[in-house]
Amino acid sequence: MRALLCLALLFVPAVLLAAERPANIVLIVSDDQGYHDLGSFGATDVRTPHLDRLASEGTRLTSFYVAWNACTPSRAAFLTGRYPQRNGTYDMIRNDRVDDGHLYSPEEYVLSPEHLLGTDVREIYLSNVLNDAGYACGCYGKWDGGQLKRFLPLQRGFDDFYGFCNTGIDYFTHERYGVPSMFDGNEPTTKDKGTYCTTLFRDHALEFIDQNHEQPFFLYVPFNAPHGASSLDPKIRGTVQASPEYLDKYTAAKSRSAQRRRGYMAAVTEMDAAIGAILERLDRYEIADDTLVIFFSDNGGSGLANNQPLQGRKSTMWEGGNRVPCIVRWPGHIPAGKASDAFLTALEVFPTACSAAGTPLPSDVTYDGFDMLPVLQGKIESPRKEMFWHRRNEVAIRNGDWKWIDSKKAKGLYYLPEDIGEKNNLAQKHPDKVQALKQRLAQWQKEMQAAEPRRPFRNF
Repeated sequence: MRALLCLALLFVPAVLLAAERPANIVLIVSDDQGYHDLGSFGATDVRTPHLDRLASEGTRLTSFYVAWNACTPSRAAFLTGRYPQRNGTYDMIRNDRVDDGHLYSPEEYVLSPEHLLGTDVREIYLSNVLNDAGYACGCYGKWDGGQLKRFLPLQRGFDDFYGFCNTGIDYFTHERYGVPSMFDGNEPTTKDKGTYCTTLFRDHALEFIDQNHEQPFFLYVPFNAPHGASSLDPKIRGTVQASPEYLDKYTAAKSRSAQRRRGYMAAVTEMDAAIGAILERLDRYEIADDTLVIFFSDNGGSGLANNQPLQGRKSTMWEGGNRVPCIVRWPGHIPAGKASDAFLTALEVFPTACSAAGTPLPSDVTYDGFDMLPVLQGKIESPRKEMFWHRRNEVAIRNGDWKWIDSKKAKGLYYLPEDIGEKNNLAQKHPDKVQALKQRLAQWQKEMQAAEPRRPFRNF
């Protein structure tokens, strides 16, 4: 009997044994934020005091990757815990095309060139699992998982949703190239037009905590800052908008590029203040110690971002496209003020959140990540030995400390411990390593081809 009891305990998340109440989960995601654009990651020009506080109270992850180098598939991957190629969302989702006149309705919309409507309804989201476990679940910000009603957050396990469902909007009008794009629950809304959207997402998040702080909750806040604005106004389109109050925190610039960078930095600082308000609300209710907070960017920084010391940016296979800043805080469970270079990815978020919640993963689903809490606690080395990326005709693999890239803008073999900036292509010196990585990549692609349940995998 004692042996059976010990065996059973092995399958109970370790944190559940030490906690009377399952942890709250707060997942905060920025949009296109540069690797270097936090004070805790080395920035001296961008002010992020609240994220820096989070880092001082938690652990910075300096070798943390997302599963795709742009918005939609990256988000679908960490919300399902599965590679984009496994969950079927392996390219972008949009509600419009400029040359189609921005057609839109809440029921159907013009297909993007990639012909993807949304993440398949058969996929199980983190919110589905936590909601079934008794968690209150709220989502406030950029959903980017499809706009047909069957794809919206309320059909994905969330109890409440306020935000937009495409890839980008004007921060003040909440329109995408002139099309109203904000939702309240399942319904489009224009009631808050004119209010800066980061403020709206913050206020809804705070209200959610107010209403649910006495029970376990999952709060997902995917800010759209500092993504470029999708505005019809050519003077605004592609810039990053911020409130005048936050623009005034940065010196006015003369050149066009400096002006755009100023807007980007102001938007990051305004988002940081919103994050600070969320952290303060956890403190007010004395639940910070009971809350796992995870922050990272959905992909590498945009052209306005600073990704140093990484090469490349969003949409490239360089480190600057897929390696992102990440901070994890859980007082009493994760070391404070520590930096970890453990090889970890956003695919680990789903299993980690379930572990903190004391909730088992669905047994009939293949997951590509693992619980990273033992890694952050220093109990084990990271089980992750490899990571794969496939975007259209571009591919990359990291295996141990080696990375192989085959794409239009990036190509070669790189040894990351000595060359994080990917400047020294070692392909000619190590042809055997190149061949081995190519073979492993081909094996993974074959596995994904067989796993894709909806249609044969293809490049668009």
